[in-house]
Amino acid sequence: MARISMDATDATDATDVGGAGGLDDDDRRRSGRAHVTVRIDYSTVDEIFSEFTRDINEGGLFIETEKPHEPGTEVSMQFNLPGSQEVLQTIGRVVRVSSGGVGEPAGMGIEFDELTPGDRLKIDQIVRALRSEGSL
Repeated sequence: MARISMDATDATDATDVGGAGGLDDDDRRRSGRAHVTVRIDYSTVDEIFSEFTRDINEGGLFIETEKPHEPGTEVSMQFNLPGSQEVLQTIGRVVRVSSGGVGEPAGMGIEFDELTPGDRLKIDQIVRALRSEGSL
C-alpha cells in the first residue's frame, strides 16, 4: 500500500543519480524527483526489507534506512505508485549511500537497472502531475 505525502520540493536541474565529487545530491540526478512517501519492499541475495522512499523518479529512488547497503549491491524492488493499484517490480543497484545530516535522512540511492518503458512513463507522469498540482 502506498502512503502519499504531497509536501514536495523540486530537483529539476539534476544530472546524475550516481554523482560526482563536489556536487550535492540534487545536482547528481538525471531527472526531477517527486517527493512522495511510498512503501518499498526490496530484497538482496539473502535478505528482505521494507522501507520508505520520499524521493523517486523514472531513473531511480532514495530508500530511507539506517542500514544502507554498499554501492554496487543489486536489489529487487516492488512498490505501488501513488494513485495506482498496480505493483511495479524492478531491479536496481545501490549507487550512493548517505549517512544523513541536518534535516536529511540516512539511506541509499538506487538506480533502476530493469524498468520497462511503460513503468518509466508511469513514474514520469506522476512526477509531472505532482508538479502541475503545485506540490513540487
